[in-house]
Amino acid sequence: MSEAQKTAERQDAGPSGATGVDRFFRITERGSTFGREIRGGFATFFTMAYILVLNPLILGSAKDKFGEQLDPVQLTTATALVAAVMTIIMGVGGNLPLALAAGLGLNAVVAFQLAPLMSWDDAMGLIVLEGLLICVLVVTGLREAVMHAIPQQLKQAISVGIGLFIALIGFVDAGFVTRIPDAANTTVPVQLGSTGTLAGWPMLVFCVGVLLTVGLLARKVRGAILVSIVTMTVVALAVNAIADVETWGLTTPEWPDKIVDAPDFGLLGQFSLFGAFGQVGVVTVVLLVFTLILSDFFDTMGTVVGVSAEAGLLDEDGKVPGLGKVLLIDGAAAVAGGAASASSATSYIESAAGVGEGARTGFANLVTGSLFGLALFLTPLLTIVPLQAAAPALVAVGFLMMTQVKHIEWDRYEIAVPAFLTIAVMPFTYSITNGIGAGFLAYVLVKTVLGRAKEVHWLLWGTSALFLVYFAIDPIEQLLGV
Repeated sequence: MSEAQKTAERQDAGPSGATGVDRFFRITERGSTFGREIRGGFATFFTMAYILVLNPLILGSAKDKFGEQLDPVQLTTATALVAAVMTIIMGVGGNLPLALAAGLGLNAVVAFQLAPLMSWDDAMGLIVLEGLLICVLVVTGLREAVMHAIPQQLKQAISVGIGLFIALIGFVDAGFVTRIPDAANTTVPVQLGSTGTLAGWPMLVFCVGVLLTVGLLARKVRGAILVSIVTMTVVALAVNAIADVETWGLTTPEWPDKIVDAPDFGLLGQFSLFGAFGQVGVVTVVLLVFTLILSDFFDTMGTVVGVSAEAGLLDEDGKVPGLGKVLLIDGAAAVAGGAASASSATSYIESAAGVGEGARTGFANLVTGSLFGLALFLTPLLTIVPLQAAAPALVAVGFLMMTQVKHIEWDRYEIAVPAFLTIAVMPFTYSITNGIGAGFLAYVLVKTVLGRAKEVHWLLWGTSALFLVYFAIDPIEQLLGV
């Protein structure tokens, strides 16, 4: 690097009085500048800010066992708060440009797998419990052991299955797909629209939104998902103002009386750590918590390694600097998400957008976290987004997660069959747990049939045994007279 370039970087880095901050975050040491870190922080925020809309959409559209729904305004506040606090903590404690927020996929588990079985307090208690167990596994070193137990391609199949599940949720929430009433006496379970055709202005908004999102992604536009949500929300506001729309569903796009408002922290602390045990029993709780841990585990590891590699921060052995701290903070984020009723928070692959702008340290997280903090006061503006404007993002996220299917070796039955069942069972049964269980059991079975049972890790044998009990719980209860 020339002397002129070094001088320019020092000027970009800011005043000499900030050298203490520079040393703490090792900004210059990692070849970055304050300017790059700030730009990276903004890029990461605008790339992942869609979670402020999608998390309330997913959690707010579901009902718990007792028919209760979470308040969208309170959900938006909780989502922004957890993202702000944990992103800043990751920046200071982990010194990586790695932002955290409520995890897509994990919130679907909470909304459509946990809530129908118990109360919201009990469901969020399981999230807290999952986060605490992750912290314990990190401290004891067992997290890496579990990581190695699951074949990589089966992990990828889980991500693909969750992607299809999320996409289906998007289609259902928008009304693009509806269930045919049983009274129709048909073997077809779902149909296009509410009558077999697409009709109405809200449906047009959704369809245009999907096309816009896909187009932006194809053009590799940064913040494509957020741009689509904002654009289609504006379109929906205009349509609602000039057209006679009977219903938009959960949220009607109407300009609020005020844009800025005090945050509503009503959901904070609304969790029951052990309430789920009394609702669904010990075996089911164990399986549900395992599903949460599994999803959190592999999403986090892939994200941390991927972002660190993109930033050129891996050491000569390909390891992430300070990995133990990073994983511990990620586990604490799950606890914080559950305690705030915002679902499990985890590391975001969208952090790569900030890295692309030059971010190399945790200082970028201070910027990203501060912007999430600012969003706490913009809740009225965020809660005007209708399902039809936000649901295209779910379809897009499903597509992005689906791309991992290319890594699966479909000509190897011991991988292909479990992967297929994992991917297919999740959306078809509307259950992430069922998909993972089907995949694990198929993997163990096929390996055994091929005479290669010794290749299956003992942890996978134990997990599969739990899933066998899970699927056969009804006949087992009948047999035991429970």
